[in-house]
Amino acid sequence: MHSSGRGFGDSRTAREIGQQPATWLRVAEAVRRARPEIAELLGLPGRRIVLTGAGTSAFVGEVVARDLARHLGRPVEAIATTDIVADPLAVVVDERPILLVSFARSGNSPESVAAADLLDRLTPGLRHLVITCDPAGRLARRWSGAAGAVVVALPDEVNDRGFAMTSSFTGMALAALLAFGVDVDVEALARAGTAVLEDAAEHASAVSGAKPARLVFLGSGPLLGLAREAALKCLELTRGEVVGIADSALGFRHGPKSVLDERTVAVVFLSADPHTRRYDADIARELVQSLGEERVVVVGDGTGTGGARVWPVPSPSRVPVAGYALLAVLAAQTTALACSLALGITPDNPFPGGEVNRVVQGVVIHEFVPPEVS
Repeated sequence: MHSSGRGFGDSRTAREIGQQPATWLRVAEAVRRARPEIAELLGLPGRRIVLTGAGTSAFVGEVVARDLARHLGRPVEAIATTDIVADPLAVVVDERPILLVSFARSGNSPESVAAADLLDRLTPGLRHLVITCDPAGRLARRWSGAAGAVVVALPDEVNDRGFAMTSSFTGMALAALLAFGVDVDVEALARAGTAVLEDAAEHASAVSGAKPARLVFLGSGPLLGLAREAALKCLELTRGEVVGIADSALGFRHGPKSVLDERTVAVVFLSADPHTRRYDADIARELVQSLGEERVVVVGDGTGTGGARVWPVPSPSRVPVAGYALLAVLAAQTTALACSLALGITPDNPFPGGEVNRVVQGVVIHEFVPPEVS
């Protein structure tokens, strides 16, 4: 699958999935120009780092938090804007200053602007790093030029025009890693991404050909955020006709395993971390016993996974676990696209009646009044 969307038709969604390896190189250049300003935001010791966004943008934070924490040597928290807006005092728990990293495709979601404004009001010394695909969006305009704020606008082609976020997800995740100085060989990442896309139509069609009613995505550590993004892509592009479910390899046994039936296909994202991978392989073998080899797909090196279908995804050197997630998500995106097409759905506009929208609608932001301290 190249940028033309070979094997998946000529939808905008297919093109935006296929263009990602090429866009990663341009994302790296955009971040390089902003690095001196970003370094100033990190200058205050003891500052909490909170990664935020809504939906897919929230999952960006979940994917990159672990590698950022390891690189920076301090905790990094991923908290969705939807949680911040609904319960801001769950975030503002002490007097430590916060660096709020906001991810947004458009920056026009009501919660994106409200979460940043709320924390700015409740947290003395709050600083902002906005990573967005739309410099004209409300979030970027709100913080561009503001004291203690840096806005990193990614290349225009990363601002997906299709319904589902694809290029914007991987672009913002890569930008976050590079912004904080995590070592990523972007050229090797792009080469690996191109290789994954070359065979994507074959593997994705095998999944859609099984006519799943439920797609279970399992991942551990940073790949749990990837699994959640994969399930969301499945729901969005199939209009909910294929139910996407996400969990961790270990957590799945604690009740969610009840979802398995004869129309379920399970996808296990194998971690590049050797310790974590053991648990992923364990659940893959167990699922093969439950569903059969044809209804279990392992993304990565399939060694020791009980005969499940293998979707090879390389793990280049100098690419952290979160970087590997950007390769593995290509499997999820193309699977969701293949299932959408198999159902006769238009992936660029799966909800022509407007039941679900690219930019969330119908959200009322209520004024937050802090409780009086007695």
